[in-house]
Amino acid sequence: MATAAALHVSNDDNRSSIWSASMLIGPATVFVLVGLVVPLLILLRYSLNRFEPRRMMVEAVSAENYIRFFSDPFYTNIFWTTLRVAALCTVVCLIMAMPLAYVLARTQTRFKNLLIMIVVLPLFVGNAVRAAGWMTLFGAKGFLNVSLIQIGVIDQPMEIMYTEQAVIFGIIAVNLPYMVLTLQSVIEGVNRNVEEAAFSLGAGPFTMFRRVLMPLALPGILAGTIFTFILGMNAYATPVLLGGPKFKMMGPLVFGQFQLNNWPFGAAIAFILMTATLLLTATANILVQRRYRR
Repeated sequence: MATAAALHVSNDDNRSSIWSASMLIGPATVFVLVGLVVPLLILLRYSLNRFEPRRMMVEAVSAENYIRFFSDPFYTNIFWTTLRVAALCTVVCLIMAMPLAYVLARTQTRFKNLLIMIVVLPLFVGNAVRAAGWMTLFGAKGFLNVSLIQIGVIDQPMEIMYTEQAVIFGIIAVNLPYMVLTLQSVIEGVNRNVEEAAFSLGAGPFTMFRRVLMPLALPGILAGTIFTFILGMNAYATPVLLGGPKFKMMGPLVFGQFQLNNWPFGAAIAFILMTATLLLTATANILVQRRYRR
């Protein structure tokens, strides 16, 4: 009798816990479904329709928009350019952020919060405003060209604006704080005694980083890499302002198609961009985790 009563009480407690958890996560789940999943399903449905200039969108179930994208070198080149720029920016952000994140995580100075605020401060400025700042620096009559001409390094202004290099600089500037903050929070959770033990056993700084710190900080590295890669793949303001009309990436291409009222093709491009981003990040995550499980 006592055992049956205990089991009954345990079942009631489990039901109460499940009900409480459902009440807590229910609103967020509904919000995600309504605000994310439903629009994506609508976008997928639009991508299967056909475009006619006079009628804009004709109901259909056709893959011609996807076939058009992958069969046209113009669009596939834009896709590979976006992938190349996003991957390069992610790698550069990781290399630049790791030393700074390590210093922020290990510093004991009373100015640590101020240093973190300096890293966070660029996030208070919009991407368009930051791109405008890069334009004043990289322009033909911008600060960089004028300074180099005045000191005699160059005779003619360098063509930096409206190039892929300018876009890469701009995206790195936007994404770098996210990478630094992600790595810094994870490195702080790594016990410093582990590093000191590695040094006491004869490991150098590079060996300690490669064999001890990097595996322990892998969750932060993966999170920061995925985050910055997604931001790079979906960048819009920076490619438009720093790349100009001739430099194309997927984000501005999607907007351009919707601006031309070609909603089916724009939806197809958006879905290709989202699917490629998710597949690449998931594949990288799996490969890196397998590498460090060995």
